[in-house]
Amino acid sequence: MTPLVDACRRRLADDMAARGCWPADSPWVRPAVEALPRHRFAPERVWVWDGEEYLPVDRAADPRGWAGAVYAGSYDSTVIQITDGLPTSSLSCVSVVADMLDSLMPEPGHRVLELGTGAGWNAALLGLRAGAGRVASVEFDAGLADAARERIRSAGVEVSVRVGDGTLGLRDGAPYDRVIATYAVEEVPWAWVAQTRPGGRIVTPWGRLGHVALTVADDGRSASGWVQGLGMFMPSRYAAGPGPGFHEIRAAVPPEAESPFSRDPSALTDGNALFALRVLLPDVRITTESGGDGVRALLHDGRSSWATLSAPLAGTAGRPAGARPAVARQGGARRLADEVARAWRRWERAGAPSLHDFGMTRTPDEQYIWSGDRETGPRWAPG
Repeated sequence: MTPLVDACRRRLADDMAARGCWPADSPWVRPAVEALPRHRFAPERVWVWDGEEYLPVDRAADPRGWAGAVYAGSYDSTVIQITDGLPTSSLSCVSVVADMLDSLMPEPGHRVLELGTGAGWNAALLGLRAGAGRVASVEFDAGLADAARERIRSAGVEVSVRVGDGTLGLRDGAPYDRVIATYAVEEVPWAWVAQTRPGGRIVTPWGRLGHVALTVADDGRSASGWVQGLGMFMPSRYAAGPGPGFHEIRAAVPPEAESPFSRDPSALTDGNALFALRVLLPDVRITTESGGDGVRALLHDGRSSWATLSAPLAGTAGRPAGARPAVARQGGARRLADEVARAWRRWERAGAPSLHDFGMTRTPDEQYIWSGDRETGPRWAPG
């Protein structure tokens, strides 16, 4: 480890501590991360976003830039593969890795299945925790699998890395005590539940916005659990592409309507409202940005409709907060701002549950989202 890399590593560890990201209920996580530092699983070339495109950063040519990209921050991932201009694999941000491992609750001796090997870092952390030969990992991309297998071996950890379709799980070694996915799914594959023992735990990103932890029922016929936190995840390679982004749609579709908007868009910087809207409007992408003229939310459906919600910062132009209403501008076949307003009202009428009040149940026949109490709480359906 070079002094430069070590300094970046220590700075990130301190930032995790300052932000309270090391999980208190899983004290093994930080020592494991320190024993298997992130840079040992990063390729010689990583990729950074310059505001317009992903650019390569090579360790040999730019060691400072490479170290900075690998240890960027507690909430920053490191892109390790670009395909057709889009990221298709990354080293997840440390805070999310720690949070998901905490949610998974693996113990020494557990049999663990990981779906989505990627760089191999998470698999190695699991192998260090569960023990030699107790972890199997499945990766779709043969090249990534080969590289990860070598990195894990070089780190002195014994993990079985297989090439295959993660949505099918891995029958060899089932039933597992723990199953974890490192890519987002819209619907939890039933194979994951079927391959987990009763009382076992499944942790997976859902819908690229948050992750859930499900416990398999005693009869093995369902799995239920709570949303654990937020985090952006890449989808399965088998998922449909993301479609055009906001700026592409906005450039192609002129504005057609402008009207006041009754909610403050800055609330969408909070994960609770954002998650509820994700549940109710699963195909609407929402991002926020702040500038000198206030907070703006950008909405699009990945096809042909867009909207912006703009609100001034408190006290802008000498006015008190709330003196100037938010404005919705939108274009396309759908009126996304109107859809968001209706979904927002529905969430508020239900008591505005936080993201941690939401849960998921998966059965052989369906998957549904609920809030409050699994048995008596309301089910949330899009629309």
